[in-house]
This record gives sequence, structure tokens and C-alpha cells, in this order.
Amino acid sequence: MRGVLTLLALLAAVAPAAGQPLRIGLKDDPDILDPTLARTFASRTVFIGLCDKLFDVDDKLGLVPQLATGWSWADQRTLRITLRPGVTFHDGRPMDAEAVRHSLHRHLTMQGSFRRGELTNLQAIEVVDPLTILLRLDAPSGAFLSQLSDRAGMILSPAATESMGREFGRAPVCAGPFRFVERIAQDRIVLDRFPQYWDAARIHIPRVTFQAIPDNTARRANLQAGALDVAMQVEPDDVPALRRNARLRIAQAEELGYQVITFNIANGPRSRTPFGQDARIRAAFEAAIDRQAINQVVYGGQYTPTVQPVPPASPYHLRAIGPVPGRDLDRARALLREAGATTPVSLSLTVPNSPDLRQVGEMIQAMVREAGFDLRLNAMEYASGLAASNRGDFEASLTAWSGRPDPDGNIYHGAHSRGATNEGKYADPEVDRLLDEARAETDPPKRLALYDAAWRIAIGRDRSRMYLWHRMNITAYSARVRGLQAHPDGLIRLQDVRLD
Repeated sequence: MRGVLTLLALLAAVAPAAGQPLRIGLKDDPDILDPTLARTFASRTVFIGLCDKLFDVDDKLGLVPQLATGWSWADQRTLRITLRPGVTFHDGRPMDAEAVRHSLHRHLTMQGSFRRGELTNLQAIEVVDPLTILLRLDAPSGAFLSQLSDRAGMILSPAATESMGREFGRAPVCAGPFRFVERIAQDRIVLDRFPQYWDAARIHIPRVTFQAIPDNTARRANLQAGALDVAMQVEPDDVPALRRNARLRIAQAEELGYQVITFNIANGPRSRTPFGQDARIRAAFEAAIDRQAINQVVYGGQYTPTVQPVPPASPYHLRAIGPVPGRDLDRARALLREAGATTPVSLSLTVPNSPDLRQVGEMIQAMVREAGFDLRLNAMEYASGLAASNRGDFEASLTAWSGRPDPDGNIYHGAHSRGATNEGKYADPEVDRLLDEARAETDPPKRLALYDAAWRIAIGRDRSRMYLWHRMNITAYSARVRGLQAHPDGLIRLQDVRLD
């Protein structure tokens, strides 16, 4: 209770002069608040109120204009986008075609950009007039337009990015419904309503405070005590108790992404181990793990075990690869013998420092021990774990991807040699070719066949990653919150949300 009272006092200290803030509890502290460099789900949650995009997706995953008003293809390689008139950034400068050109160029060329892989087909950006821009691609693309509905489509103030450079994330300036006020690391991010927002009539909350509370129990307790209005990424086993509370509501939808273990295959010295260099040892590790059992014990059977990056609801789900295999200790031991591995095989697994994922790590540790692995767990704060993986400071890493409507957003980045989230640096020329062709292909059955062929090499043969399950996005919130809707991408749109 003392922690709850402390949190209430803290939030009251930053409350706006008029009206009550909407207080949102996040599972993780966001990484950098720069759409070009960010890569976490927590940062996407903040960006949805801070940085509008050229396009958004609706609750059926259909593409809808946001900063844009429409688009058309002049030909298969030339995309014409018309922009919304009268839009201003939080610094008062106009959001126009030149600003779009500047932001897309930054996403494409900035060192360390995680958007570069999403815009790889973009060859030229031409300003036609202040409200019209042409994007010229180097090849037809079935995925490109969808990329502009996420961070690659977020438009940033050119003046702010020029003056702040790589420090832009410390005080981001965008064109969303809320402007940045402050950030205290590992604690809170505060946004205030932007009065000049182009769709201001739909914004009813004066302030939004995002609170980082990695502990699931603490996040739930703060919601139940009234110190939070919304709790993101609620665990399935908390749902029954929350439903019994008449002052709370639940919104949920199966996610577009996945939970995964990434293996370090070629990213620096820590990849040069028997595990990193022999696919048979990685296959043995996977055979020793029971996805269904972990799902039942940790998540009450609410998640969907998987061996692929695309969820069953998607038309690009690879149904031809068959069901999720069960645990097979005999096969795991046989694969280790075939590889000539000296047991126990030593391995370190980086896990996010949250109770449920630590429990997942402990179950995996016990399961693979029976097959002949000595697995050590390295618990880290989520953003720190991602940074360590990116620089190659890992052997295996338990992480997640929040998912994208187009399958390219779930597959390319983790399996292509130039993929932005390919921390293990897996590379195969044939997989690259297949994924490049799939990205350019506009016929859905042909794209599906290309993804199927790439999966059979990257996962079926080379064991570059181990997909575990598709989660359920569960958001719990106070009954005082009106207008909040579940969305397949798990993000909260703040338009039309009210607090009684």
C-alpha cells in the first residue's frame, strides 16, 4: 500500500492545472523516443499519442489516412501521396511535403536507423508541391505502403531533428495529438494535449502519463488501487480476478507478433560456440522444450504456441508447415550425439526482468537440462537486453516482436541478412533472395509460397530462431475510461478516449 500511495503522490505532482491525466502503466520502460532509432513495443505505445504517421490501420487492419489524405500508384514503382493541409508540428512549424521528405530521408540514411530495412525499396523522394510527394521505388512492393503505417511513416519536425541530431529522442517534436513534456528514466513519460492538433475535437484528455512498472503484480495492484487508469500487457492469469472487479474493464485481441528466442550465429565473439555454429545443437535445444506446457503453466493456456512469425488469423500464416511439435527428449539427445557435442552444453539465455518471462526462462532451463544443456539465465531490463543483443553480447535471447499487419514486417527483419532485428546476424543468400522477391511480389499466393520456402531454410534447416507463441494483447482499465477499444496491434488510440 505504501508503494501505491507513493505513486499517487508522484502522479499528482505532475498533474496539469485543469482536468485529470490519463495514467497508463507500461510493462517495460521505452527505449529512445526517436522513431528512427526506437524498436520496443513500449516506445510504440508512447508514439501513438506523440507522433502521427502518414497512415494508420483500423481495427480490421485496413489502411486509413492520417497525416496523408490519400494515395495512388502512378505505376508499380511510383507512389503519389497527398497530405493533410494545415497540420503543424508541436514547435509550430508546418508539416508539409518537405518535412515528409526530410523524415523519410532520415529514416533511410541515419546511422543506426531501425527503419532503413523497412524503407529499403525507396529509391527517390520528390516534392511535387507543399501537399504532394512522390516516392519512387526500385522495384514493385507489396509491403511498402504498410510500412508507412508504423514508425517509418512517422513525420518529425525537420527543425528539431537538425538542431538535436541524435539527441532528438530526449525531447521529440512530432505532429501527434500530444506534445512531449518530460521523461524520467525507469519512471514516467508525460505528454500534454496539443491544442493545434489537426483533429483536436477528438482529443479529450489534457495529459497522459506513462508509468514504467515491469512487475505484473505491481502493475495490477496499482490499477486496482486507482493509481493507474490503464494497465497494458496484463497477464492472462490476472484476468479472472480483474473481471470480478466491477470498477475495471478488459479489452483483448490476439497479437500480430510473437515471442521468440534469437540465437547468436554470427554477431561477434559470443557466436563462436558449438551452439552458435551447429544447427543440430540448436535443433536439440528446441526439441527439449515443450511450448504447450510453458503456455499452460505460465499463461493459463491463453496464448497460441507457434513455430513461425505469422499468427493463424493472417492469410499469410504458413499452414503447410504443419502443427507445433511436442517435446522429444530422445531426439534432442540423439542430435547432440550426432553433433559430437560434449555435454552438458553450456549456454546463456538473456531474459527480460519480468516475473512471467523469468518463469518462462526457469522452465526452459529445467527442460533443456534433461537433454544435456547447462543453461544459465541472464535477467536484464528489456531495453538493455535489446541493446546487448544488438551489439552481439548474447548467446541466446528471449524477446518479442509486437507484429505488423503485412507479413514482411514479421519475417524480413529477423531473417534477412540486412534485417534490422536480426541480432544473431543469420545470413543465407537463398533466404535473402526469397525474402526480397516476397517483398516485391504483389500476388498473395505467390508471396505465401516465397515465405514458405524461406521458412523451410531459415528455421526448418538452419534453426536461426525459435518461435514460441503468439500472445494475447490484454489491456485492463478503469470503468471511468470511456472510448478505449481493443486493437490487433495492442496499441491504444487516444482519439475519443474520455475519463469520467
